[in-house]
Amino acid sequence: MRIYFIGQKGIPTKSGGVEKYVEALATNLVKNGQEVFVYTRPYYTNRKLTEYQGVKLISRPSCPTKHLDTFTHTLVCTLDVLFRRADIVHFQAIGPASLLWIVKIFKPKTKVIFTFHCQNYQHNKKWGRLARLYLHLGEIIGCRLADEVITVSRGLTSYVKEKYGREVNYIPNGANVVDDSVNSDILSQLGLESQKYILVVTRLVRHKGLHCLIRAFQKLDTDSKLVIVGDEAYTEDYASQLIKLSQNDPRIIFTGERLGNDLAQLFRGARLFVQPSESEGLSIALLEAMAYGVPVLVSDIPANLEVIGDCGWSFRSSDVDDLAAKLRECLDNPDRTSQFVEAAQRRIKAEYNWHDITNRTLQIYGLSQV
Repeated sequence: MRIYFIGQKGIPTKSGGVEKYVEALATNLVKNGQEVFVYTRPYYTNRKLTEYQGVKLISRPSCPTKHLDTFTHTLVCTLDVLFRRADIVHFQAIGPASLLWIVKIFKPKTKVIFTFHCQNYQHNKKWGRLARLYLHLGEIIGCRLADEVITVSRGLTSYVKEKYGREVNYIPNGANVVDDSVNSDILSQLGLESQKYILVVTRLVRHKGLHCLIRAFQKLDTDSKLVIVGDEAYTEDYASQLIKLSQNDPRIIFTGERLGNDLAQLFRGARLFVQPSESEGLSIALLEAMAYGVPVLVSDIPANLEVIGDCGWSFRSSDVDDLAAKLRECLDNPDRTSQFVEAAQRRIKAEYNWHDITNRTLQIYGLSQV
């Protein structure tokens, strides 16, 4: 069966939860024997790369600005897929879902799937009023017109059922653990020692709560470092604010984007992983931290608490003082913190593994399981 993915920037992943989701799902579908196509954007995936781990890549242009990038790329890809033999067209996120009606009208025999990753319009520091209205529209179109809706968290599942009155398919994100047979000297490059730093892996956008984490960390008297892995996403002003906030504290290190074995080594060497976000869909970075065996401390938003269950620590979202207190507690009680690790890894294997996620998605497609 021929399956097309629309809405992601591309693969292999450089950054972005949607991109990690598409890469993992697409490559697993290929292993199942499906013919999978992923649309990519030239600035993200080299246009000369036409295949990745068996997934066929189709490069199409976009207008790479904050407000037009996703819309223009989705429009070009949606029009393109009309002229291809597609059994499944799988749209990612509420922005791209705004255009799935085109496939519904002009390719009525093609099954249209929509994965609802996150309520992006809640990120009002990133998006203006008009953009948020458009994202609301995309949610409405996706939830009402897609043949099947996949939600990545139980909170989103309940939300769609209550607001749109339709049954949806809860299939969470999963965690990928990189084989460390190829070692990395990233710790020495960054001047880090294993188990002597706190790690956060995220885009530098306001709703991820990094400003709160930096302020909380600066209240601590500790020789542990704070390592922030990630890059801005059309949020240069916020990234500059974070750097300015940290400039007098040499313990805080911004690494930029890190991938593959570099990122794996940063996970494996971390003393604690912190997820300070004010809004999430379902964080793949958090899942990966738990899979790597890193103790986790998260803000108490529903999407984070859903993931950790009773296998981690939490603090009141956006509360700098409570976050500082919990950081002290985690650092001062390593034995208690490490007790969560084994339970967290069992939880990931049981509920967030890509084998089961792929099988459940195949069922939504109407295909046989692996």
